[in-house]
Amino acid sequence: MEPKKNPKADVGRNSSLYFVVGLAAVLALVYGAMEWKKYDKANDYDIALNVEDQLDEEVPMTEQIKTPPPPPPPAAPEVIEVVEDEEEVEETVIESTETSQEEEVVEIEEVVVEEVEEDISVPFAVIEDVPVFPGCEGASDKKACFQEMMQKHIRKNFQYPEIAQEMGVQGRVNVIFVIQKDGSIGNIRMRGPDKNLEAEAMRIIKKLPKMTPGKQRGRAVKVPFSIPITFKLQ
Repeated sequence: MEPKKNPKADVGRNSSLYFVVGLAAVLALVYGAMEWKKYDKANDYDIALNVEDQLDEEVPMTEQIKTPPPPPPPAAPEVIEVVEDEEEVEETVIESTETSQEEEVVEIEEVVVEEVEEDISVPFAVIEDVPVFPGCEGASDKKACFQEMMQKHIRKNFQYPEIAQEMGVQGRVNVIFVIQKDGSIGNIRMRGPDKNLEAEAMRIIKKLPKMTPGKQRGRAVKVPFSIPITFKLQ
């Protein structure tokens, strides 16, 4: 029995040939892709260094300093003529200070030497007789009574400055003053954290009453005294 299909219309008769040709083409493309190389474009920049342009520098003109000529030599001294002195010079006669026995000796009266009082200052802690605060005349311990009366005086006259309260200023003011020979208060010095507090401490110390002065060996002397005044806000 003869086949009915035309042998020329058979699609699969050359399939092996097409497979080989396709495989060869694919291998050629893969090889070409692997061997493909790309190079960057070369830049046509002039990178040459012109040495002559850099070495061609302008040298600044320097001004030549002219040294002054040496000073002329000093002139020769003039010839001094010596003129003889024709005038006679009177001689100075020195009389002897020795007294002879014939001269009378004047007796000198006795010289009275006035004693100068020294301005002695004795600290409060070591003085023999401490200054007496008014009201402590009859106290057995005048030193303790003095300090107690000082504290009462400060508490009685103490006023916190308003400006210091508004600014929130507080601290301790160290006060040093001197009880003079006549019992008055002088030479007041102080140091504190604020001028307003120092001014208030000065006002309190100036209001101290006149005291009985301190004595050392029976003589009135100056007595320095120091006390701290504390300003504290509540």
